[in-house]
Amino acid sequence: MKLYEYAVIYNPLPTKDQSERGEKPKSTLIVDVQRILSNNDKEAMMLAARAIPAEYTDKLDQVEIALRPF
Repeated sequence: MKLYEYAVIYNPLPTKDQSERGEKPKSTLIVDVQRILSNNDKEAMMLAARAIPAEYTDKLDQVEIALRPF
């Protein structure tokens, strides 16, 4: 098994006002850096996806999982 680290980031879409002003909304860290043991990258990504809080399941297109082998 290999050691992996992951974090989950929420990248909100800009509002109409922000778009007009050329601003980009700030991203938010919704799951702090976690360490897991996994057999491969695919399994590690699945475990990280399970950590996404329920209130973000309807916004998965705005959620990013950062994963790296250690």
